[in-house]
Amino acid sequence: MGSILEVRNLSKRFGGLTAVSELDFEVREGEILGMIGPNGAGKSTTFNLIAGAYPASSGEVFFKREPILGLPPHQIARRGILRTFQHNRPFQGMSVLDNVLVGAHRLFNRNTRDEETARRVRAQELIEFVGLGDLAQADVGTLSFGQGRLLEIARALAGEPRLILFDEPAAGLAPAELERLAEIIRGIAARGIAVLLIEHDMHFLLPLAHRVVVLNFGAKIADGLPDEIRRNPAVMDAYLGSHAPHP
Repeated sequence: MGSILEVRNLSKRFGGLTAVSELDFEVREGEILGMIGPNGAGKSTTFNLIAGAYPASSGEVFFKREPILGLPPHQIARRGILRTFQHNRPFQGMSVLDNVLVGAHRLFNRNTRDEETARRVRAQELIEFVGLGDLAQADVGTLSFGQGRLLEIARALAGEPRLILFDEPAAGLAPAELERLAEIIRGIAARGIAVLLIEHDMHFLLPLAHRVVVLNFGAKIADGLPDEIRRNPAVMDAYLGSHAPHP
């Protein structure tokens, strides 16, 4: 698998605070790359740099071998990088289907009947893919928290990403919902879409990720296979505490 995202010497400073320090990593096509670290390690800042929400202090980010640092978020999304957020952000007063249709707006230039039909067929397929097929016409205000998480994924997929950024998607989900979420993420990667996943729940992330990058104080301290990360003493000290048992 070739690299679709390359991050090189990426740094972000907020005044005297260095939130991300000379960070290097890559994400390959169809790969699930997990990113972990304690609170304040720089994970969300890294996401915001890649997605264009923050300007970088230094470094480079290449997507499909093209530089993207400095581009506004909507242009980065057009290139194929889409994201979800830690908190559900549905468009209130709209149906599940209409929320997903919003995610596809960048793909269509003409408002023809054929395009409208194609949009709706695609949106319905994605709603069924995430397991919300029976709720396509439901108002988003009636969804549970876990269903709202699935809606966020369907809406991001409607933009046909080549890379999707998941910001703590497992937070607040019940065990059955976590199993469904893991199935969906594996299904996304199986379609050839790269996944970059921030997650605090090690028991959820390690069986799911193909590789894991670990941050601490804005710097990368480990990068490897999940089993290697489990055994890494620096990870145990920084993330789990020096005396914590292996997950």
